Amino acid sequence: MSDDPRWTCPTCKVTVNTPFCARCGEEPLTPRDLTLRGLAEKLFHALTSIDARAVRSARKLVCRPGALTLAWTSGARRSYVAPFQLFLIANVIFFALQSLIGENVFSSSLDSHLHHQDWSDLARSLVARRLEASNTSIEQYAPAFDRAVVLNAKSLILMMTVPFALLLPLTFVRERRPFMTHVAFSLHLYTFLLLLFCIALLVAKFSGMLGVGGLDAPMVDDVLSAANLAACVVYIYMAIGPVYGATGKLRAAKALLLALAVGAIVLGYRFVVFLITLYGT
Repeated sequence: MSDDPRWTCPTCKVTVNTPFCARCGEEPLTPRDLTLRGLAEKLFHALTSIDARAVRSARKLVCRPGALTLAWTSGARRSYVAPFQLFLIANVIFFALQSLIGENVFSSSLDSHLHHQDWSDLARSLVARRLEASNTSIEQYAPAFDRAVVLNAKSLILMMTVPFALLLPLTFVRERRPFMTHVAFSLHLYTFLLLLFCIALLVAKFSGMLGVGGLDAPMVDDVLSAANLAACVVYIYMAIGPVYGATGKLRAAKALLLALAVGAIVLGYRFVVFLITLYGT
């Protein structure tokens, strides 16, 4: 066997003297790579690498607010999952847990929209017009609406990150951060919120098992909403320090403002999902 370390990169078509191609990252193909055992090893390495990066990213996201955004925007990306991918992972975990427990955070039944939301008066008027136009009774329409609203809440959840990302450059106009910093910060914040809502779902389920009630109980809903808002304020306060250099009383004021904006965006999202479902079903 030859000890010559040189090989030809199949992508760049150049001779390489190192274990990896400096241009594209390719590595030389060995006979083992084309065996079933070799393919299984590659698959195992890929899966464990993704899992390790996801766990590392989640730990940094939760334990060191703002550090993950700072790492990603500074170019330290190989050790972490990209913001959008991490958001999708949290999204899958959240909605899987939500389906398992049987509680809904971002979607509400038609009955809830008609009688228990801040926009119920408007909802009753819009639904009445919709039913009249389609010549359908509410008994026939409600089951189809309830199924569709859950699907829409899952598929459109990324929408919430957009207005928050647009709000950040207005809040930190003097810092002049690249817009992708705001996008990454927004994705990381909503990833944290999805994980936080997972805890809230478990608490609500445990509360229901104790006979106190789940999210449908006003007291439980109010307590969890207040706790989530407080956690959001603390998280944002801790995160905007390293990412935006915020300090002092202004830092606290901006954290509170942004947390209130998050709450408003969540409510707005639920109303938008209601409208999309109403006119799409």
